[in-house]
Amino acid sequence: MVKLRLSGPMTIDSIVDGDGIRAVVWAQGCRHACDDCHNPQTHSFTGGFEIEADELIEQIKGLRLHKGITLSGGDPFEQPLALAHVCREAKKAGLDIWAYTGYTFEELTDRDSKMHQEWASLLSEIDVLVDGRFDKDKKSLLLKFRGSSNQRIIDVRKSLEQGCAVIYEKYKDEKFE
Repeated sequence: MVKLRLSGPMTIDSIVDGDGIRAVVWAQGCRHACDDCHNPQTHSFTGGFEIEADELIEQIKGLRLHKGITLSGGDPFEQPLALAHVCREAKKAGLDIWAYTGYTFEELTDRDSKMHQEWASLLSEIDVLVDGRFDKDKKSLLLKFRGSSNQRIIDVRKSLEQGCAVIYEKYKDEKFE
């Protein structure tokens, strides 16, 4: 039995957490604690509630008009193995996967990191990654799907193939710092 710690119930019908109509899974726990974070209640690793991954998967399988799911939080990469399992099942249901993380793509793919294999298992299931810590000095309400201009919208598959972060084609004209 695989368990997850979530900060709240899955949000249904979001249009602000990635392309199309999405369901958002809110992971609990974040080491970054970015100043002026939008979701500070998700930082504690003991907050929220536990749920069986299979229970969440059943909820995801019940989605009908959704393009995909988005992993947010907290930081999904604090629970990579359980969320990789959820993502694999969501993909079987025909859904794409977006994820938000305070880690950069380069940190997640650093082979010297003790978390490398676990992070790689989740990263390999994600289609689009919004990476980087929120920076309140670079905050803008004009940015699509991100809070600060240092955050990138990354095409994960292309990035893994090329060995470096590749901006998602649809957003290549956005300003990234």
